[in-house]
Amino acid sequence: MRITVVQTSACDLCEEAAAVLAELAKDHPISVDVVDAQSDVGRELVARNRPPRQPLVLVDGAYFSAGRLPRRKLERALTARHATAERAG
Repeated sequence: MRITVVQTSACDLCEEAAAVLAELAKDHPISVDVVDAQSDVGRELVARNRPPRQPLVLVDGAYFSAGRLPRRKLERALTARHATAERAG
């Protein structure tokens, strides 16, 4: 699962999201890309998704959340993805 975090500097929720993702990465096969909201890519993602707050979090390129990262929702998505992969074999 590829997770993209679009963040700004001096953003407490961005730092919190980074900590949560680092912890989840210990138990789940995720790849995290951090993008500065002021970069060309960051501006394009913000324009496309129009998040009300930072960080903007995308999972496999699709909008997942903005603002405080919903940890339990993400854990459920990771667990579901893992279960699907195991059934597929």
